[in-house]
Amino acid sequence: MILQESGENYLEMILVLQKEHGSVRSIDIATAFGFSKASVSRAMSILKEQKYIVMEASGDILLTKSGLAKAASVLDRHQTISQFLENLGVDAAIAEKDACRIEHIISPETFARIKAKVQGN
Repeated sequence: MILQESGENYLEMILVLQKEHGSVRSIDIATAFGFSKASVSRAMSILKEQKYIVMEASGDILLTKSGLAKAASVLDRHQTISQFLENLGVDAAIAEKDACRIEHIISPETFARIKAKVQGN
């Protein structure tokens, strides 16, 4: 199943919010992105259909095993690319914004080389 960029961004945000707050609800995601609750609700329905998340009766959103793997992969690419750009002298805010776009299109080979450089290998 191919996940679009927006879906990857949602999964990444769910993981980040989960790490920060322990639990995640649609309103937390809407607030973090500045999106309407309706937009987030639609995205959550799609992610649920694709079995990346489950929604509990309480409203909490949980990543499935595949959702967690995908979210962790996207977050790793984001953080690594952002760090790489900062190491090149790019302003942190710009590096963050650019990493958010690059993380979705970078090839596995290029990412592996960037990660090796960031890790000092």
